[in-house]
Amino acid sequence: MSAHPLPTSTPAAEGVDARGVHAFLDTVEGAPDIEPHSLMILRHGRLIASGWWAPYTAERPQLLYSLSKSFTSTAAGLAAAEGLLDLDDPVISYFPEFAAEITDPGSRAMLVRHVASMASGHAGETVERAFGLDPHEPVRGFLLLPPEHAPGTVFAYNQPATYTLAAIVQRVTGQSVTEYLRPRLFDPLGIGQTAWLQHPAGRDLGFSGLFATTDAIARLGLLYLRGGVWEGRRLLPASWVAEATQQRIPTEEGMREGPGPDWRRGYGFQFWMSRHGYRGDGAYGQFCLVLPEQDVVIAATADTLRTQEVLDAVWEHLVPACGAAPLTGRADEDAALERRLSRLALPPLPAKPAPLTDAAAWSGAVFAPEGGACADQPTLTGVTVAEDGTGGWTVSLAEDAARLDLGLDGAGWRTDTGPDAPVPTAVSGGWTDPDTLTVDVAFLETPHHLVVTCSLPERLFTARWRTTPLHRGPLRSLRAPGPR
Repeated sequence: MSAHPLPTSTPAAEGVDARGVHAFLDTVEGAPDIEPHSLMILRHGRLIASGWWAPYTAERPQLLYSLSKSFTSTAAGLAAAEGLLDLDDPVISYFPEFAAEITDPGSRAMLVRHVASMASGHAGETVERAFGLDPHEPVRGFLLLPPEHAPGTVFAYNQPATYTLAAIVQRVTGQSVTEYLRPRLFDPLGIGQTAWLQHPAGRDLGFSGLFATTDAIARLGLLYLRGGVWEGRRLLPASWVAEATQQRIPTEEGMREGPGPDWRRGYGFQFWMSRHGYRGDGAYGQFCLVLPEQDVVIAATADTLRTQEVLDAVWEHLVPACGAAPLTGRADEDAALERRLSRLALPPLPAKPAPLTDAAAWSGAVFAPEGGACADQPTLTGVTVAEDGTGGWTVSLAEDAARLDLGLDGAGWRTDTGPDAPVPTAVSGGWTDPDTLTVDVAFLETPHHLVVTCSLPERLFTARWRTTPLHRGPLRSLRAPGPR
């Protein structure tokens, strides 16, 4: 968390009816396919409601997926303000070493503003082709793919466009996006530790891979809501904020098969337009919602494929709760909401303790992947279950020579987040019957859960992601990179 807390207030003092927040919480908690992880609501620049669903906590960074793009956009805006890049320059002008082999007129006509607005001219996603053409320099791979349309004429959500924008920022600043943002954005906003996945080493992905707290999301949103000014100091040009947060390209056609209507309202510079305001948006429910008309910022993280339903709940319950004037006589309602937010928790996986009659059979049991390989997590080669000597159990997930040991006590979520933990986790579950052990492993710096089920008679296990990590790798990679 930041060393400089955001100013706080009560919902009523800022004209927000706490009943609307309760209704939003009821909706997301009652939806079977939405797992909320965090929520922060700011009104008139003050934090009026915040909560984290245990085992998730305020200080832990989260993988923001494509919400990372809005931070990359901010870096580009800062670089433009410093005269280091120009939105109307051809992309190829920043990579002269590729100029001789990039001969397609469309690729050569692509401008910085086109990659900033997902309007490179490509008809669809090119990430696999671009990274496949040149794994060491994906910008070259991207530019070698001729766009099917004139740049600037069509929208296509396309990761290499943002990757190229981030690479331009790094090229003109001589720093990674993180290094460049630290003194210009992160430190002035009071954003603490962040981390960004890189490819190749030394280059932040830009389009995804940023790990930051929910508090950091809220601060970015508040900076944009205030037109680029933070505590009286201008950090971003007002012109950039205005350009980045209005439609630069329509998305009606490009997102016809998208998640829902809020993806068909246009795209700015790495921000989506919404029914209300605009937003930074990451896979599985990572949101930075900026609502200028209501003077509201909402930061939220989750694990869900039903992202439109989360937005629908905001529009249905939170937006109407915002009135024009302070509310009186609401102290009890505000206090009740604060109590509820302080007690938020995800239900652990229901299960029973180890069957006493079969405890000896379970202790030391080794399980192989059902079908010979684990399709959801191919690196996972075996599971071992053993008593830990304290009345609990250890479930060990083997990935060839590496092993992830998970504690299980059957009493709810058991967290392992200490400095020696290879990856921060929380584990719940136990025995569903004498022959079956099921554990839910929450990887706490990502949205994701892995559900592992072991069958004693067959000595086989299955492991399935509730939502699939988009950055595939070993289980130990499901954490913010860098030293602990």
